[in-house]
Amino acid sequence: MRGGNEMQQTVEMIRQRCDSFVPDLAIILGSGLGHLREHIQELINISYVDLPLFPQSKVIGHQSELLVGELFGRKVLLFCGRFHVYQGISSFDSTVPIRLAAALGCQSILLTCAVGGISESIKPGDFMLVRDHLNFSGLNPLQGIEPPVFIDLQNCYTYDFFELLKVEAARVGRTLHSGVLAYMTGPSYETPAEIFALRTLGASAVSMSTVPEAIMARALGLQVAALALVTNFAGGNLKEKLSHQEVLACSASAAESLSHLVKTILAEFIQD
Repeated sequence: MRGGNEMQQTVEMIRQRCDSFVPDLAIILGSGLGHLREHIQELINISYVDLPLFPQSKVIGHQSELLVGELFGRKVLLFCGRFHVYQGISSFDSTVPIRLAAALGCQSILLTCAVGGISESIKPGDFMLVRDHLNFSGLNPLQGIEPPVFIDLQNCYTYDFFELLKVEAARVGRTLHSGVLAYMTGPSYETPAEIFALRTLGASAVSMSTVPEAIMARALGLQVAALALVTNFAGGNLKEKLSHQEVLACSASAAESLSHLVKTILAEFIQD
């Protein structure tokens, strides 16, 4: 794949600093969801600035650092900050954490994200375990790779632990849904007409991330689970203006609930 030299440099740098550490999985944190980092027992903390392969993230709510350590008894790579095509990078480059995780030996990826609710049954503060996605953006992180990579996405996401996770969510006063995530590139929020179209097509929620990462992960043979926090109603569902500050505020209020659900997922997602 493209960027081979920089990937090798980045992998060697991390392995030099982390000795023989082999992660069980990687976790990508969405906007405002960095509270999870407080639960990790760090082996090492690496700024994205120091990673040769990484673009520089300047999105509010993303810490832009990689934590290598143990989380709830699992060896993890915790990517605090992700990349988006609205930053002016390619869809391929937005998946750099996924490609690095695979190069470091990860077999599984847990994607977290903040999303706008589309389904009338979903409200801000709810969680959603992604079971499928819609991608009509015209972008795919596998575009331009030679030879072409044709992968089957019929079973892109693992969600067979949904019922157990739903019970755990209820224990912490949250509602968990299972739904379809629509991908829109942003950074502008969707219009009411776009949300109406997505709802008609079966979308439960909408995000400016996650889907390219899931596609790349599956292309690399990784198991994928995606947990979304609904931080706001999508466009056309309310009279108030949408804002990134609203997303961050909702994420902060759900921090402990997210940690509880991630702990449950790690126990089910990775089998000893």
